[in-house]
Amino acid sequence: MAEAEDRDWQRLDKWLWCARVAKTRAACARLVEAGAFRINRQPTDKPHARLRPGDVLTFALGAPGREEVRVWRVLALGARRGPAAEARTLYEDLTPDC
Repeated sequence: MAEAEDRDWQRLDKWLWCARVAKTRAACARLVEAGAFRINRQPTDKPHARLRPGDVLTFALGAPGREEVRVWRVLALGARRGPAAEARTLYEDLTPDC
């Protein structure tokens, strides 16, 4: 089953790290554990939650009191933590303009 990871699905914290949401994977795990993430409208606080292409992430990001809600559709799984331009190819931003 370990070989299926990164091919069919990826841990949420690892994908967030590849998408450059936070600087370290541990920081990504703490964000998820804080309970601010939803996968396909289902709340999760598990960094090991499985993420697949086509899933929709909803989360709050930013400084406390100034968070912005983001909605992203996962387009691809991350192979590595590359430059920001590469990270943007992992998702489509569906955040509505307010």
